[in-house]
Amino acid sequence: MTTTQTTAAFSLARDSLQAKESSARLSRFRRRGYQRYRLLSSQIDLTLLWKRRWFILGMLIGFSLMGAPTPEGLTHEGQIVLCMSLIATILFISEAIPLPTVPLLIIVGQVVLLKVDPTKVAQSLMTDSVLFIMGSLMLAVAIVRQRLDKRIAWWIVRMTGTNVYWISFGITTVCGILAAFIGEHTVAAMMLPVGVTLITLTSNDPKKVHNLAAVILFSISYGCSIAGVATPSGGARNAIIISYWKDFFYDPLDPATRRYLMDYVTWIYYAFPMFLVRLPIVAALLVFTFKPETTDMSRAISRLRTQVSMQGPMKSSEWMTIVIFLVTILGWITLSDQLGLGVIALTGTIAFLVLGLVRWEDINSGVNWGVVLLYAAAISLGVEMKETGAAEWVAGSTLMAMNHIGAGSALGFNFVISILTIGVSNTMTAGAAVAVLAPIVLKTAVAAGEDPISAGFVTAISSAFGYLTPAAQPAFTIIYASGYLKGSDFFKIGIRMMVLSLVVLLLLSTFYWPQLR
Repeated sequence: MTTTQTTAAFSLARDSLQAKESSARLSRFRRRGYQRYRLLSSQIDLTLLWKRRWFILGMLIGFSLMGAPTPEGLTHEGQIVLCMSLIATILFISEAIPLPTVPLLIIVGQVVLLKVDPTKVAQSLMTDSVLFIMGSLMLAVAIVRQRLDKRIAWWIVRMTGTNVYWISFGITTVCGILAAFIGEHTVAAMMLPVGVTLITLTSNDPKKVHNLAAVILFSISYGCSIAGVATPSGGARNAIIISYWKDFFYDPLDPATRRYLMDYVTWIYYAFPMFLVRLPIVAALLVFTFKPETTDMSRAISRLRTQVSMQGPMKSSEWMTIVIFLVTILGWITLSDQLGLGVIALTGTIAFLVLGLVRWEDINSGVNWGVVLLYAAAISLGVEMKETGAAEWVAGSTLMAMNHIGAGSALGFNFVISILTIGVSNTMTAGAAVAVLAPIVLKTAVAAGEDPISAGFVTAISSAFGYLTPAAQPAFTIIYASGYLKGSDFFKIGIRMMVLSLVVLLLLSTFYWPQLR
């Protein structure tokens, strides 16, 4: 027997003897347990569990509250709806799961938890407001595909000149006019190349033009933001509040309730002054806050002129795009009462497709269908808040709290709901904030003896005051992606713009809106 064989035999005999010892068996059991633990841990994605911590926490909180005793005056179904709203809010704020997953949970929750008929839930998802949001996103894809960024930039600077303030004012004006009709995130995406073009033509080093970049890029985002509430087609929040006015207050048998069928022109009478008053102030506030490195952009504009001249004259497809867009706007203004905003938007999209100005593949890939689903589910949940009595219960509780803090007057009422909306809008999308808060605010307005039209406008307009973070609004997220801005820049200008906007809103709601009733 060789030495190796002798050693192996000795080891086997030793192990056989030690196997009878309890300490050896315990050590072997620990090793096997550790090996099983390592195998199990390798199959579980602990990183994913950590990322989903807010989802798990939100579900635990929501279902714990669903099982708690029902508060006095609130139905059990209403309690479930409020808990679903709380869970949705936590998920919106934390972004623990992909945002399109939240509306899917809302839809399933209505059927499983509230026992709502699935057909009824499906019907509440596809309203004219949702069609309008979907159609607007489709129009946006068709417009952006034409690539008119340098032409628009050249057109702006030809009117404004080379001074930074007037360029900022021009960008804000153009973005505002466009965002009032096709949605702020669309305009921000379309105008970002315009702003970046002006910045890069000034300097290729972002550090040398940081303040100038802040002025130009914030001109885009604030132009979109302040005009997003100017018309019904400026954003999803507007369509949502219009839908709530109709669902909550309109009675076909009562002619007095026709005022709650908000038309395009009446909305403009109420909200457009918010855009006009702040328009010249935004550019001045941006220049004062950031103090750009140069106040004259002659060299950049000279380069821009050269690039535009090399593109040649406007093509027929570009002119056709402009014509269809203008006709769609005219339809929103004149035919929205008969056809609805959504049908007109879809008609404009059909025109783009039929004339070959956009392909369906472009629309299918360019439209964020999760956003459409998100707003549809939020509106559907808002309707359930009304039907289960949850909105009335929260309205009464909010009214009592407001009376305790002395907010019983119209000015105090508008101030409180504006601050509430601003706080929520800085942590979630404006459309989602309006969808969640509007039922509560409108019912509270009725209980307080205030005008639901005024309360709805305060909520919708205040939802656009989310200025503090890059994620507060889609337009802010888009310009932040350019890489020229820091997170602190948003807070620096945002806190000033928020205070200014709140003051303007309270003045209009106190002195101007009562004249329109």
